[in-house]
Amino acid sequence: MTARILVVDDIAANLRLLEAKLLNEYYEVALAASGPEALATAGRWSPDVILLDVMMPGMDGYEVCERLKASSATAHMPVVMITALVDPAERVRGLEAGADDFLSKPVDDATLFARLRALLRVKQVQDAWRLRSDTARDLGFEPPPEPSPSIQGASVMVLSESAAEAAQIAAILGTDGVEVQTATESEAARRILGEGNFDLAVLCLPGEGGDVLRLASRLRAQGATRDLPVLLVADANQRGLVLRGFDLGANDHVLRPIDPNELRARARNQIRRKRYQERLRADLDRSLEMAVTDPLTGLRNRRYVRRHLDGVLRGTDAAVLLLDVDRFKSINDNYGHPAGDAALREVANRLKMHLRAADVVARYGGEEFMVVLAGAPTDYANAVAERLCASLSATHFEIAGVLLPVTASIGLAVAPPGTSVNAAVAAADAALYRAKEAGRNRVVQAIAAEFVDDGLPDQLQDVPPPPRLRAG
Repeated sequence: MTARILVVDDIAANLRLLEAKLLNEYYEVALAASGPEALATAGRWSPDVILLDVMMPGMDGYEVCERLKASSATAHMPVVMITALVDPAERVRGLEAGADDFLSKPVDDATLFARLRALLRVKQVQDAWRLRSDTARDLGFEPPPEPSPSIQGASVMVLSESAAEAAQIAAILGTDGVEVQTATESEAARRILGEGNFDLAVLCLPGEGGDVLRLASRLRAQGATRDLPVLLVADANQRGLVLRGFDLGANDHVLRPIDPNELRARARNQIRRKRYQERLRADLDRSLEMAVTDPLTGLRNRRYVRRHLDGVLRGTDAAVLLLDVDRFKSINDNYGHPAGDAALREVANRLKMHLRAADVVARYGGEEFMVVLAGAPTDYANAVAERLCASLSATHFEIAGVLLPVTASIGLAVAPPGTSVNAAVAAADAALYRAKEAGRNRVVQAIAAEFVDDGLPDQLQDVPPPPRLRAG
């Protein structure tokens, strides 16, 4: 999993050591030697995670973290504080400032990379929702208000073999007005979590950890609990189990004996992050459902996908797949327009089945569809395009009691950051034309010469184009 990591430390040797470790794991790395430099770099470079030293002259790590979290441009960036301080009060102070975790010096490699993987998983999901929410704002929709910083009324499930430990955790969280349910068996906890709407699961590791870690993995595999934050409670000698828990989907941990203030701070951070993600999702649902949805297929429409592609290309590369149903006119001519509409709906359903939740698929106009894969490598984009092509031709479409063979041609363009929407779409369109000329039912990738910007303002591009000269 590649990502951008900003390392902040006023000691050059510490910077270079962490840089070498991260580069060896194929992360992109930027360095900052002071608080002001860190704030400037974060705003300019948009890192995925910030590793922040606490003890720095002038502006210390606590102040840097508070400023990062106070800015809408950087508040979503995970921050891991790195410190030689061992006082629990210092950890709580950092968590209250918005830090996601603490690492002790000297930094243990296994712990570092486990935490990075866990934080990056959450951030990737949130980035997808943020990007879609930003698209809604570009279309003129006002976002709903920010969620309250209070976690009063939040629902938490606590799993512990020890009823006394579960009661202790419930009492600690109850001081913040949290409603807690407890369970002593993993299967009972899984059932309760699947049936309820919880904001956090606190899973206490027994000596072996097996059933509890298995539960953490199963929560990530089920749709109802996929985004539920998981906080582990462990003994100091269970480091290996905690790291395994992070890889299986846990978000955070606290060590026994439990420090009440630290548990409350970590629980608050996880609940607030979940509510922030829910706000982004609600923002998208409320703003876009009617304005940017194709009424026939239920997919996003041309206006939305172009705005989305523009937002993606401002920060990263994007794979653009332009798909055209082969010989679609013959379906309308031979079976009528209702059959054609049914075929388009089935095309839409099959495309959705073979794409990730973070990918965007839209009806681009007529029998054309567009898919945008943000940050997708060329090999992966080709594999997705081939999979989509095969999904349409694999089995006939049943339309009004008749089995119809339906295929599609796909033009693929992998556009680097900074490419205009017009150029990226033109390249995909040119590749699609070549796919039609080569016999249809295939994927063709655009070449560099096909990335041509026609110079038309984007508002004119929102209007569906006239019928194409190429054969269907």
